[in-house]
Amino acid sequence: MSASPREQVQAWLARLAGERQASPHTVSAYRRDLDKLLGWMEAQGIAAFDALSPDRLRQFVAAQHRAGLSPKSLQRLLSSCRSLFRQLGREDALAHDPAAGVRGPKVRRRLPEVLDVDEAASLVEGGGEGPLGLRDCAMLELFYSSGLRLSELCGLHWGDLNLDEGEVRVLGKGRKTRIVPVGRHAVAALRALGVAGGDAPESPVFRGRGGAPISPRTVQSRLQKLALAHGFAKHVHPHLLRHTFASHMLESSGDLRAVQELLGHADIATTQIYTHLDFQHLAKVYDAAHPRARRK
Repeated sequence: MSASPREQVQAWLARLAGERQASPHTVSAYRRDLDKLLGWMEAQGIAAFDALSPDRLRQFVAAQHRAGLSPKSLQRLLSSCRSLFRQLGREDALAHDPAAGVRGPKVRRRLPEVLDVDEAASLVEGGGEGPLGLRDCAMLELFYSSGLRLSELCGLHWGDLNLDEGEVRVLGKGRKTRIVPVGRHAVAALRALGVAGGDAPESPVFRGRGGAPISPRTVQSRLQKLALAHGFAKHVHPHLLRHTFASHMLESSGDLRAVQELLGHADIATTQIYTHLDFQHLAKVYDAAHPRARRK
């Protein structure tokens, strides 16, 4: 007896978490998306993925759109479906691709907001006093110095740092490891934090309550409080500092491929959004400086 669609989805999710070592967040996102597909199939009386055609899948996407799903969420939903169908095809459990030729609505990519150089310096240099201030200062400096993701920063242990060489080893998306440079200000802040709190290789670099690794929510909360204390009008969050790092690196170097490696992007198309930010910066300089470009 062949497996039901729900059993096939469960097997795919288990494979993602096991063999592919996808993060719990990624597996949860796939599960939410595929639960939508399974629920719609059951409501439509479609008992197997083989009974799905591209036209039926378009109907499913249209139904989700009418239910209020955004273009970005619809694209992710289709991506989850395609991943499942590809795996079923590799296992000879699906004779055709129901997603062939199915496209979601175009997503208008919003350019990420960034801090300018003075704003970034003001924020990272104002971490506060005492043990909490030392920790906050080191976090801010490392975010801006190395462009880490929030999950990468929270998961750091002292054994991942080589402060003598100015390097940090991080475990990124897809459990891929990369080595990232650490700037001298961040090195100094991390040395001060290590002296104050101990830097055994197995210990978390940034600790929360009870010495456990700091939680992402705590980092977000601390950044918001520091930004308010400095009078920032912008919403300051960890990814804003990652965007700022990337934008400033690209403005200074013009080396898109290097910025891709530093950020740990698998696809350079993800990094290319920063070329638009860089062009905006150049356009502002041009408009302000060129006699025939100044806007009245």
